[in-house]
Amino acid sequence: MLALLWLGAIMIVAIASTLFVLQQRGVILAGKKSKELPSLERNIFNLQIGDVVQYMSRDWVVEGKLTYNVGGYIWFEYLLQDNNDIRWLSVDEDDRVEVAFLEPTDRLEVSKNPPKQLNFADETYSRVDSGMAKMTRVGTTLRKTAERCEYFDYRGSDNNVLSIEIWDGEVEVTVGYQINPRSLTLLPGDGRRVYGV
Repeated sequence: MLALLWLGAIMIVAIASTLFVLQQRGVILAGKKSKELPSLERNIFNLQIGDVVQYMSRDWVVEGKLTYNVGGYIWFEYLLQDNNDIRWLSVDEDDRVEVAFLEPTDRLEVSKNPPKQLNFADETYSRVDSGMAKMTRVGTTLRKTAERCEYFDYRGSDNNVLSIEIWDGEVEVTVGYQINPRSLTLLPGDGRRVYGV
């Protein structure tokens, strides 16, 4: 009888260990079928609504995501919020990964045909790219709701960047700087917006 109890205890430990390993790998048992769970591993290309981006001693919550598509070339912008502060995290991979931390501004008046070079806050910016992108979005994206967006990207000295976007005739300007993606700590959230802007 004691041998049967020991055998039963060993079997329970073995089954529990197997289930634990399957759970850690993101697989759960559902009858004879297995189902993949969403990955909790986050990187700058797969951030989800509700995730937290820690940067410069602040916790920024991902409230929305824009996907830009120009002829199959894709890049992302995530709407980040910390209390009443809004930022955009731009993620682009061409020959190398480029990440920029941008803040909306209304201190620059531009026409719907932005120049090749402009001055803002004692900095000269030169246009490095422009075009028309097809848009998809998830979550909150403020007034950026059109199906297409005309964009104009500028570079200044050091790592300074400026972006002008035209959404259904409305001009949006963001300004910021390129950052090293390693300076970000990315934490998975629960899939829900925190601020609900």
